[in-house]
Amino acid sequence: MDPQRAKNILEAALLCSVEPIAVKELSRMFDDALDAAVVTTLLEDLRRDWTSRGLELVEIKAGWRFQTREDVKRYLEQLNPEKPPKYSRATLETLAIIAYKQPVTRGDIESIRGVTVSSQVMKALEDRGWIEAIGHRDAPGRPALWGTTAQFLADLNLVSLSDLPPLDNDKDQQLADELQKVIPFDAEEQEEPPGAKTEPDDNESKQAQTP
Repeated sequence: MDPQRAKNILEAALLCSVEPIAVKELSRMFDDALDAAVVTTLLEDLRRDWTSRGLELVEIKAGWRFQTREDVKRYLEQLNPEKPPKYSRATLETLAIIAYKQPVTRGDIESIRGVTVSSQVMKALEDRGWIEAIGHRDAPGRPALWGTTAQFLADLNLVSLSDLPPLDNDKDQQLADELQKVIPFDAEEQEEPPGAKTEPDDNESKQAQTP
């Protein structure tokens, strides 16, 4: 098939899709006449074609998609003004620790931050689709191990966790500052006071009582 014709087909498929499309799925449109390597080369070429336009073609973990460029977003937002979601500094720090240190338990997060992690913080991140329980630690009470999701990578335009901003060292207080460079929301300065106490979830209370 003529490369330009193939690029036109890829372009149409991606523009019409509301979700990212993996290279393997895109190859199926051509009855496997074009293998994954060729399709990837065409996508890279197509990405260059859109360099100076209002949309950009990006690759994330779930596949390829078109999205609005950062320099034009603020103009489009005038069509449907919405206040961006705001999360506390505590929420951002909790997400950063999970992203950089995963898998971690709530106890691990509390040890790093030095304060109790509230259930509301965990629920806000879970409801946003950015974290999920990925297992349990083999320890008394079998606490849940938390990790980030594919949605987290997609929302931050990351292909993998290795694309997170690198840390110059292993200082825990640097985690949130680095993550905030790519986080797609505004964070409010709202912190729990040192030594704050929160009630554990019912499930956690039951687990803690398990011998």
